[in-house]
Amino acid sequence: MSGELSPNRARFASVVRADPVDVGLACLLIGCEVDPDLDLDAALAVLDALAASARTRVPPGSPPAAAGEGLRRTLGEQAGFEGGSYDELRSSLLHEVLRRGRGLPLLLSVVWLEVAKRLEIPAYAVGLPGHVLVGIGNPTGEHVLVDPFSGGRLVDRSQLRGPDGRPVPAEFFAPLPATDLLLRLLNNVRALTGRQPRTLPTAATRLWAVQLSLLLPRHPVQLRRERGELLVRLGDHLGGAQELETYALVVADAEEKTYARRAARLARAQLN
Repeated sequence: MSGELSPNRARFASVVRADPVDVGLACLLIGCEVDPDLDLDAALAVLDALAASARTRVPPGSPPAAAGEGLRRTLGEQAGFEGGSYDELRSSLLHEVLRRGRGLPLLLSVVWLEVAKRLEIPAYAVGLPGHVLVGIGNPTGEHVLVDPFSGGRLVDRSQLRGPDGRPVPAEFFAPLPATDLLLRLLNNVRALTGRQPRTLPTAATRLWAVQLSLLLPRHPVQLRRERGELLVRLGDHLGGAQELETYALVVADAEEKTYARRAARLARAQLN
């Protein structure tokens, strides 16, 4: 990507390339796209306070089922975290989820993971088709699955079904890598804009979701095409043309190359 990054985006790029990835901080930096003056330390302090509240319910060395129950009582019952609307951007912003106690499954799972991390409870995200759960314990040993979207209820893996009605394949229960989780979050934002009216503010929201996705270590090459198209739509014809030309250089499909080069020429023509 060309151009100088803002301080928040530069920090996001650094965080997502660290090992391990600080998922909570990365999610809060995504929120800075909506609220550039977001107090990151204050939001992180909320997670610290939730962990402190859960500590008495989850003694060190608690088995997975007991740890899951302690977190459910703290985050589900006491703090009231549960599912929110799929049609609101704030359901995909961690600072808003912390403020309201409502969010998408992925963001609620991040809350659980961040609290578990602070309590040194082994936990991981499980990326099922259309839903995200949290696994507590050893993914290849003793563990339980919980659904933060429904307040943290225990989930019986054998009863889970995919969109086709069949049992969910075993590979979906492997821990979801942090950068994959973040890409999935940004894809949720893009999907939301696809359900909204085609306005310039909607396009601007979709653009920052694409731009952050491109800062991840791994991302679909097609996002470069989308970024170029969005830049052109928002009036940056030169930047859009350059992005489309870059996309034409890296994409393998011949038809995509032809399309991108033609779109870039049309964008440049609007500069005359």
